[in-house]
Amino acid sequence: ASYGPNPICKGCLSCSKDNGCIRCQHKLFFFLRREGMRQYGECLHSCPSGYYGLRTPDMNRCSRCRIENCDSCFSRDFCTKCKAGFYSHRGRCFRACPPGFAPLEELMECVEGCEVGQWSEWGTCSRNNKTCGFKWGLETRTRQIVKKPAKDTIPCPTIAESRRCKMAMRHCPGGKRRRPAKTKDKKKKKKNLMERAQKQHSIFLATDKTSQ
Repeated sequence: ASYGPNPICKGCLSCSKDNGCIRCQHKLFFFLRREGMRQYGECLHSCPSGYYGLRTPDMNRCSRCRIENCDSCFSRDFCTKCKAGFYSHRGRCFRACPPGFAPLEELMECVEGCEVGQWSEWGTCSRNNKTCGFKWGLETRTRQIVKKPAKDTIPCPTIAESRRCKMAMRHCPGGKRRRPAKTKDKKKKKKNLMERAQKQHSIFLATDKTSQ
């Protein structure tokens, strides 16, 4: 309908020049449109965004959805389509899906996600399958997948993780003590310097005798 000095009362059973439709024909929905400080009645086949059709014996009406961020709803408390950027879940709208549910982007819905159990205790600190002989190693903990996701495209959270740990026994019982490579290199370098110094000293003594 076009509202102005002469409103068009399409689908109305009764109409007011100032307020538009007052009553609608059967099967149509009465919608009260607000424009600034004024309001006008319209008779529609379907209710606009943010409203749902409420059928009553007296007259069908467009009632506002009471769910936050809802674009269209089935009833006052059940949303069927959320506004852009929100996911639909059990008649509600969410910016992010609740725990245990994953977003299905193509439908903007929350579906059952991958459910995992509790983390196990941290395992034994080891390195190269040994629990001794090194200063540092790795320890690992795991958790099981309790429920697989509704769709294969939905990834599961990580089920294993490792962290650096300090060995309880740096030296293995009965084994040779491991020496860091750096220590060996230092000793070798020191030995070479000593040998070079001794050689230079011998040359100096021989030269000194010759000069005498």
